[in-house]
Amino acid sequence: MDTAGSITLKDLAEKLNISVSTVSRALRDHPDVNDVTKKKVMQLANELEYEPNELALSLLKGHSNIIAVILPKVAYHLYATAISAIENVIKLDGYTLVTAQTHESTFREANAISALIKNRIAGFIVSVASETKQFKHFEQLKKKNIPLVFFNRDCDEIDASRVIIDNVDAAFKGVAHLIENGYKRIAFLGASRLVQISNRRLAGYKKALKYFDMPIKEEYMVHCEFEKENVKQQTLELLNMEEPPDAIIAFSDQMAVSAMVVIKEMGLKIPKDIGIMGFNNEPMDELISPSLTSIHQPGYEMGKAAGELLMAQIKSKKEIEVQQEILSTQLIIRQSSVRLN
Repeated sequence: MDTAGSITLKDLAEKLNISVSTVSRALRDHPDVNDVTKKKVMQLANELEYEPNELALSLLKGHSNIIAVILPKVAYHLYATAISAIENVIKLDGYTLVTAQTHESTFREANAISALIKNRIAGFIVSVASETKQFKHFEQLKKKNIPLVFFNRDCDEIDASRVIIDNVDAAFKGVAHLIENGYKRIAFLGASRLVQISNRRLAGYKKALKYFDMPIKEEYMVHCEFEKENVKQQTLELLNMEEPPDAIIAFSDQMAVSAMVVIKEMGLKIPKDIGIMGFNNEPMDELISPSLTSIHQPGYEMGKAAGELLMAQIKSKKEIEVQQEILSTQLIIRQSSVRLN
């Protein structure tokens, strides 16, 4: 026991007169171990410079203690919140987290998965890139029996567990709110047609117009890339129509804010001349003027549910039935959609 590399869990257990399993759980901050024992284990491990043999553990189990989360951008509030929840779930079982950003690129998404598979990643939690229309990289995970859970953005082509919101119902509620505030020509500012949750929101938009016996006009339904300039251009084209919309429901708050810039540049007043709302309920929504109405998505709850579904798959010794969790949303009404009397 003179060299740091030779210290084992058994050595720590013998010195503290506790079981090897208790030492292992204490080092993983498991809730079953009391704080006093955890402190003693950690102090001794530090004194003896104990280092876990991660390679041996991954070879023994067939995977590492690392979970991969692949998503479009960590900077999005929804994803940052979800990551915190996922970490809180997986650390209870001694797992750590790595993230990869796709920046909406299928190439980056597929490359990240390929590279992480080689590193014996225990499981994947994925929010699909907007460019993705081929799903071979996800099929590869399924073939290798590597646990996979989609969250927020999924794809119907892959049979995997998923955590999503009811996008149809959320958009329906948003459009209904605009109609109830007197708006009659409502446009849908959507994401790429490849983004399935955008298509579901479009379906909710159409459903609401039909329910309130309002016309559904193709020219009011536009699809954007995620770049600000593209969103601005699409908004400008909407506002320059012979009969422009008097309200816009946008795929995201980021799109809504870009649209608001164009609206203000054209000298229109929000919400008097035109109402607007988005999705995600970003922290900035309360700070901008006018404040932005938005559909709140439960990011933390989505991450927690995704983490729990994945850990259940990892710990199960038999194949788990594919599960789908649909979480509820909340309409957060602010100034941008409430017409002044």
